[in-house]
Amino acid sequence: MIMKNSLLLLALYYAWEVAAQVVLNMEDVVEVYKGDSAVIRCQYSFTQDPSMVMVQWFVRTPEGRRVRISYSDLTVQKVDENTMYTDRISVAGDSDGENLIIMDVKLSDEREFFCQVNGLAAGNGENRTHLKVFDPPEQPVIEAVHSGVSVKNALPSKIATCEAREGFPKPNITWYRNNKPLHPEKGRVNVVTLVTMDLSGLYAVQSELQYKVEREDQDSIFSCEVHYHVPGAILWARSRGVNVTVHYPTTNVKMWREPHEGLVKEGDTVAIRCQGDGNPPPPIIFTREQQPEVKTESDRGVLLLKEVTRGDSGVYNCHPLDLDAVSDKEVVGSVQLTVHYLDPAVVVPKDSEVMLKGESLAATCNALSSLETTTVWLKDGVEVGKGHTLQLRDATFATAGHYDCEVTILSLPGLYTSGSVHIIVQGAPELRDTEDVTMMERMGKWVNLTCEARGHPKPVITWSVVGSPNWREFPKREVEDSIQSVMTLKVTTDTLVTCNATNSMGLETKTYTITSIPIVPSAPRSSAVDTSGVSIAIIIVSILFLAILGSVLYFLHKKGKLPCGRSGKQEIMNAYSTEETTNKGDIVMEMKAEKTEKSGLLKGVNGDKKPPSDQIK
Repeated sequence: MIMKNSLLLLALYYAWEVAAQVVLNMEDVVEVYKGDSAVIRCQYSFTQDPSMVMVQWFVRTPEGRRVRISYSDLTVQKVDENTMYTDRISVAGDSDGENLIIMDVKLSDEREFFCQVNGLAAGNGENRTHLKVFDPPEQPVIEAVHSGVSVKNALPSKIATCEAREGFPKPNITWYRNNKPLHPEKGRVNVVTLVTMDLSGLYAVQSELQYKVEREDQDSIFSCEVHYHVPGAILWARSRGVNVTVHYPTTNVKMWREPHEGLVKEGDTVAIRCQGDGNPPPPIIFTREQQPEVKTESDRGVLLLKEVTRGDSGVYNCHPLDLDAVSDKEVVGSVQLTVHYLDPAVVVPKDSEVMLKGESLAATCNALSSLETTTVWLKDGVEVGKGHTLQLRDATFATAGHYDCEVTILSLPGLYTSGSVHIIVQGAPELRDTEDVTMMERMGKWVNLTCEARGHPKPVITWSVVGSPNWREFPKREVEDSIQSVMTLKVTTDTLVTCNATNSMGLETKTYTITSIPIVPSAPRSSAVDTSGVSIAIIIVSILFLAILGSVLYFLHKKGKLPCGRSGKQEIMNAYSTEETTNKGDIVMEMKAEKTEKSGLLKGVNGDKKPPSDQIK
């Protein structure tokens, strides 16, 4: 009987327990940035209405203990004293749950938080949430090795280091080559990672990339990428790209000369350059096929030839002194250098040559050159011929002079040479104007006479004068093979002047015949002007008188008062004749006076005018 009663009570208790339950809903994980505020929600519900609800919050310490940090019921809501959260948490409740608010979240807050709910007879329960704290790291910092990395290294060489600092949780680093990820590969790619934590709990991750470089990696770009967690996501940040210096041996060389364009002439400065494809560039040895025993070493790969001559022409070779060479095969470059030249011009005849008038001469101008030349002959700056030979035929004094030949190379304007020859034409004198001159000059006038002659030897000019005794000669003007003499003479009588030009080859003369003209006195200019004015007035008055007389006669004839018989006509004609004779005599006298006066004026004017021969040349 007792046994049955016990079982009945247990069953009733179990049924009551099943009927009285509480349901707690909490997030498994709450994520928050360091420094932000975290809200942990504890939501509960009862199957039976509780008479009172008590809510307590606990936290698990690093040692594993549970410490209460907050308590609340229907009458009180408080934060426990003397805990690590006393000053940083608050609790806010509502009808179906309670929020735990953690302010200024720290890295140490990453732990489990427990919510315990007790409804007494209505039931009790507990649940938990894990708080995760995040702090993004700084941008990754990459640094490449400063020394070069050789392709001859048997094992992977250190390429660069990458560091991501002050991150939480621990970030991860991935390496990239030309934007493609690198994964550890035996004998080719190694990654060494070092993780440290500072006093604040933040991680610093340092990664070292070891890589076996090849020749193609001279242009490769290496970079690192850091991956880190944040609330609800995974982010990444890429570093800048770096390039490393790759050392590799020379397999080919390129050789050229500078300047590249155009031909090289004697006197130029030429730079022969040799560049290999190895890195670093090795020293270069220059040799010349014509002189293989002569070697020149250059660290800059340049052989400088100053003021080259034709003797510098030839084939030049270069080869690198490469200690990292992978084979015994010699790498050689070559270039052909041709130095063009133009020797001084040789002119035949040399310096000067004497020719007789009428003779012919062939002058030649030649210059030895490595290229085709062009020759031009000049006299007084004017071109007189082309080609190596200048033909001078039937020489005259105009043929004489200084001849220059200029030899150039059209394809190489910088090359130039010249020569000259002086031609002397020998012969009897030649007067510039050989015609004799006849002239009329008034007595007392000074006239200038000019005589110019050309010849070789240089002529001598003398004057002989028959007639006017008063004359003199100006200083002679002499230019090369010509001479000019000017004399002035006062005409006092008819005169014969002779110019004589002589040298050892002959004589030539020219005569001036001067006829003197006596001076005729002339009337005063003012009287001539007055008489002319009176004569003109008389002519005008006579014309007016005849016009009036004609009008009167015509009027009388119309009125019938003019007799028409022969006697009447004769009277009129006699009267007119008498009057006309009187007037005509007066007119003739005035016109003669006028003519005489004008002749005097003309003579006076002509007497003052000098002919062109008065000028002294």
